[in-house]
Amino acid sequence: MANPPKKKKAVIIGVGLDADGSRRVTTGPNFALLGGSEETHELMTEKAVKINEQLKKRGKALEEVSAAEFADIAGEVGLSRTQRR
Repeated sequence: MANPPKKKKAVIIGVGLDADGSRRVTTGPNFALLGGSEETHELMTEKAVKINEQLKKRGKALEEVSAAEFADIAGEVGLSRTQRR
């Protein structure tokens, strides 16, 4: 008996590296945010929520958007890809 295909699932993982001694964890329907100072963690949370709002406006789930469309959404909420050296 063949196994049915598994449904794709996508999750945004955010890690704040500027710790201030507090342990912060925030999860949402398709994101998990860990660490960071209070300011950084708040900013990560705000961006994750805005990404979800943009997805909802488009009528799509995270796993349904291409990498290019995700980059467009990220840009709309004020995130940009950094240049690698």
